[in-house]
Amino acid sequence: MGPSIAVVDYGIGNLRSAEKGFGKVGADARLVTGPAGIEAADGVVLPGVGNFGRCREALASSGLWSATLAAARSGKPFLGICVGMQLLYEGSEESPGIPGLGIFPGEVALLPEGVRRPQIQWNLLDVRAGSRLLAGFDHGAWAYFVHSYAPPIGPETVATCDYGGPVAAAVEEGAIWATQFHPEKSSSVGLGILANFVKACQ
Repeated sequence: MGPSIAVVDYGIGNLRSAEKGFGKVGADARLVTGPAGIEAADGVVLPGVGNFGRCREALASSGLWSATLAAARSGKPFLGICVGMQLLYEGSEESPGIPGLGIFPGEVALLPEGVRRPQIQWNLLDVRAGSRLLAGFDHGAWAYFVHSYAPPIGPETVATCDYGGPVAAAVEEGAIWATQFHPEKSSSVGLGILANFVKACQ
């Protein structure tokens, strides 16, 4: 059996599809509803869809906020997906005054003027060489996006996509990885990315 992956179940997000995606690449992935499940896992996944503030409030009301923050700070492999990536930042224009986990500096912002919002499409990744998250996709890959907001581009950004200009698509710093796109909906590319995370958990 592969490494244990805790998919944080706070009642919101692409929970089942993330769980099933990890199962396809050999991980023992389970939805967890308590801090003990997060603490015991080899790796932690924070999914999220929809509104930043609602996701943040749901994570807090579920009693999993502190355990999720501790996991992100622990050095244990941690993967944020979509709004789960946005929650790693200090806040979002979408929900003024509501703090994120604050792992990365900066505020999530609305996609540029002149583009359709949300971006609902496959888009080509421009990948920074040396990323463990995107190992095997150094020359770019297509991934599936559904979002209207994105984090700022910073030192942690390991991939962008072009959508009215460069948009942060993936981040990586130490054991913390995250994607603005949905790997569990991104066909063989997405499964390859999930497999890279599972490898880091072994």
